Amino acid sequence: MQRLTKQINWWLCLLSGIGLLFIGARFFFDPVGAEIAFGISTPTNGDFSFHHIKGVRDFFFGFIILLLLLKKEFRILGYILLAGTIIPASDFITVLSYQGQITGYLYAHLIAAIICAGCGLYYNRSAAQH
Repeated sequence: MQRLTKQINWWLCLLSGIGLLFIGARFFFDPVGAEIAFGISTPTNGDFSFHHIKGVRDFFFGFIILLLLLKKEFRILGYILLAGTIIPASDFITVLSYQGQITGYLYAHLIAAIICAGCGLYYNRSAAQH
């Protein structure tokens, strides 16, 4: 059971890191589509400053997750994931407070917060036992 839990957490972190790289890059290459997929839609008048900030944030966080995972720095990864849980949690609140929000968009942010917190707790607990 312990081996299965380890594999599940490893794969969740790998897929999350890759997913964040994709999401971050999408905010640069398809800012309007990425914004809609995020769960909000705002008039930009050609100014994609928000999109670039969001893209850099997601790309960087995905890169850090992958770097620490592949370098087997699991305890640090656990701390980063626990601290980083604030990102999908605040994204959830942002989308929730958006007047035109669609409930389906909330699930992605909620699931991301749960994965982030769960994997962070797992890696902190398992690293402390070794």
